Amino acid sequence: MTEATYFQKGFKLKQVVAPVLARSYHSRLVGRIKELDYTLRAGDLTLKLAREFGFCYGVDRAVEYAYETRAQFPDRRIFLSGEIIHNADVNGRLEAMGIRILGEADTPARRYAEVAARDVVLLPAFGVAVGELAHLREKGCVLVDTTCGSVMNVWKNVHRYARDGFTAVIHGKHHHEETKATASQALTHEGGRYLCVRDRGEAGLVCAAIRGEIPGARLVSELGDGMSPGFRPDRDLQRIGLANQTTMLMSESLEIQGMLREAMRDRYGEAALADRFRAMDTICSATQDRQDAVLRLLDEGGLDATLVIGGYNSSNTMALARICRDSVPRTFHISGPGCLQGARLEHQPLGLERPETVESWLPERGPFSVGLTSGASTPDSLVGEVVERLLALRGFDAGAV
Repeated sequence: MTEATYFQKGFKLKQVVAPVLARSYHSRLVGRIKELDYTLRAGDLTLKLAREFGFCYGVDRAVEYAYETRAQFPDRRIFLSGEIIHNADVNGRLEAMGIRILGEADTPARRYAEVAARDVVLLPAFGVAVGELAHLREKGCVLVDTTCGSVMNVWKNVHRYARDGFTAVIHGKHHHEETKATASQALTHEGGRYLCVRDRGEAGLVCAAIRGEIPGARLVSELGDGMSPGFRPDRDLQRIGLANQTTMLMSESLEIQGMLREAMRDRYGEAALADRFRAMDTICSATQDRQDAVLRLLDEGGLDATLVIGGYNSSNTMALARICRDSVPRTFHISGPGCLQGARLEHQPLGLERPETVESWLPERGPFSVGLTSGASTPDSLVGEVVERLLALRGFDAGAV
């Protein structure tokens, strides 16, 4: 009997792995704060949790499938195509189970050089590029695909764009695993093209090229790393369809959509717009829920500082930090409880590539209110440990909560 080599729905081992998942990723303290209407008061210290935070369904599913895979194949070598999600704690736990995380390489052959037939390869929640998947299938690997459903919905839209002769313009970071996988979908159709824009500034360059205000060569020079091979602005910006990396900031995606629609209208006229411009809402609902929840937390006011917990390379966590910073200047993106070092705090400032340290961010006494949220790849266990550390800094025992 031929062995199955592709799995996308787990192995029905949820009950087997549930106890270890609960021990590793859940938090009694976080559950207690939810019972207290998401607000914990300890003396003069007030901690307020956003009402949506942490693991989303797609991340929860990906992590569960990874644990099920180890249980299903206890004696096989298991590889993971990059980080399963952008959280060092989670990835470290998988490595401790004997799952090897493969780094990036310039070709699939180099990245998967050590992988042999019958080895197991986990595909991360971000997905993998079409070429990588084809290479792994040719090797005869056992593939366990944890790609998030929201990501696959974006892929469907990109396929439609390419099929209908539209260039996919993707609001995302061209080096991000998800965006690379999404962009590769456009190339599965003959003549398919893509262009990645990271922010309003890059979108503005595309708009200028559409209107003929800058030469196409300048656009290629500045954004060439995020374009499909052989991209020609004069040809490939005549019909465009918008998509997103699912974890980007929704307000920015909508603004970029409006900018590009206006540029196409200016170039081709209102009557031609329907034939030349398409846009789909491809921000995942969990990302939006977390952004909306933190906005509600900020609207309540009274916060002296906000802590945004998550991996420093997590796009959705950075988006939450940007939202918080706009309302609360003392916003700190931290990776976990280890960033709280007594009176000192280590954090990743927005726009910088290295963490920095601030002194005495939390006063030793007096009223102080801290807002808390976490990215979709951050388990409750890390949030609970951060809360424990905050309480300890003010001399309170989390066990008494």
